[in-house]
Parts: sequence; structure tokens; C-alpha cells
Amino acid sequence: MITLRKSCDRGHADHGWLKSQHSFSFADYHDPRHMGVGNLRVINEDRIAPGTGFGTHGHRDMEIVSYVLEGALAHKDSMGNGTAAGEAGVIRPGDVQRMSAGTGVRHSEFNHDASATTHLLQIWILPREAGIAPSYEQRHFSARSKRGQLVTVASPDGTAHVPGSVTLHADATLRAGLFSGAEHAELALDPARIAYVHLVRGSLRVNDIPLRAGDAVRMDKESKLVLEGGEDAEVLVFDLTP
Repeated sequence: MITLRKSCDRGHADHGWLKSQHSFSFADYHDPRHMGVGNLRVINEDRIAPGTGFGTHGHRDMEIVSYVLEGALAHKDSMGNGTAAGEAGVIRPGDVQRMSAGTGVRHSEFNHDASATTHLLQIWILPREAGIAPSYEQRHFSARSKRGQLVTVASPDGTAHVPGSVTLHADATLRAGLFSGAEHAELALDPARIAYVHLVRGSLRVNDIPLRAGDAVRMDKESKLVLEGGEDAEVLVFDLTP
């Protein structure tokens, strides 16, 4: 069974300095029909205005993945990440950042550019177990590595993949790919699990269903994913526990 979630049906928040679209219930947006998918709880598409950002705040017991599309995001946390001189803690397009909040972590996220907006996805996944030690990881995945194929960027077994993914302390895998023209990919699915496909930008056909930027499909009891007909498409594919 495949269920379409249109971009225009997402929740929306405009705080001036922050414009956000929520795939699932978050903050002031609440829809009991959209509380998450499996152990995936948040996909927020955020646009952070120049010279602004999230002040220091706390999280517990959540796997938090940041995926920057445009601009840059400076991260600083209570584990010491982002406090060193230079580029430490800055994430840019192609970077995937994973922060395991565990027993508790405080962090800030800021767009220091005076003229450019930072555009990113904030993704929250429930951990396999509560109370783990907080940790942080960041890796870069080139556009070339994702061109015409799905690359594992976050997974429970981390560096077992080539290129090595960030390690999630959760029963979930995240793949990313870029598709245009004749580029085509297929992925075998476990029908006992849930696949969630979120189109970041461009257009793409997913199992013959046309998607545009911000659209998503939930796939239950399906055995194969087919991606084709892309036009400047960037896509994320989640493999999730029911």
C-alpha cells in the first residue's frame, strides 16, 4: 500500500527569522493523522534567515539528523563540538550530521551568513534505547557519490557501508540520491517494514507516482521501490520499523 503526502498538506510555521514546513505534528502544528511514521518522528524543512538561528536549547533520547540543502549551519553543543577555532561544527550541502541526544545535550544552530538563507531538513528518529551517552558525528557525501543511485548516509551499522554512513542508535536507515533524465534506481524492500520516501527538490516518479518537491510517500507491505523520471531530483529514502 502506498500513501501520498503532498507538500501543500504539511504544517507551516512562520516566525519571521524561521520559516518551517512540518511533515508531522510538531510544536504548534498538531494533526493526529500525522504523528510520524514508524520510529520517524520529525521531518522539518527549515529556512533560517541570514544572521539568525536557534539559541541554546536541550534534547533528550532522540537521534537528530541535519541535512543542509543550501547555505551553512554552525552547530555548537555541550559535548564541545563547534567550540574549536575554524570550521568545526559547520555543516554545508552534502554534509550529514547526527547528534544522539541520549541522557541530555544542549546545542545551538546558527546561520552566520549576513546575506544568504540556510535551507535544511531537521530529522528526528526515536532511538533503539533510552539513556545512552550523548554523541556527535558528521560526514560528507559528494554529489557524484549520489548521482543516479541511492547511497546509505545514516544507518545502525555506520561504517560498514561504502562510503561509511553516520551511525544511528536506532532501527532505521536513511539513503539519499540525485536523479535526472534517464537515471533510474531500484531498491528491494522488506514488506514487514515501512519505507518513507521524501522528495527534497525537483520532480521524480516513485513506483509510477509523480512527486514534486516536498511531496512524500509512505510504503507499507511493498517489496520494491522504483525511482525514475527525475528532473533535478534529490530524494531521501527511509527504512523504518513499524
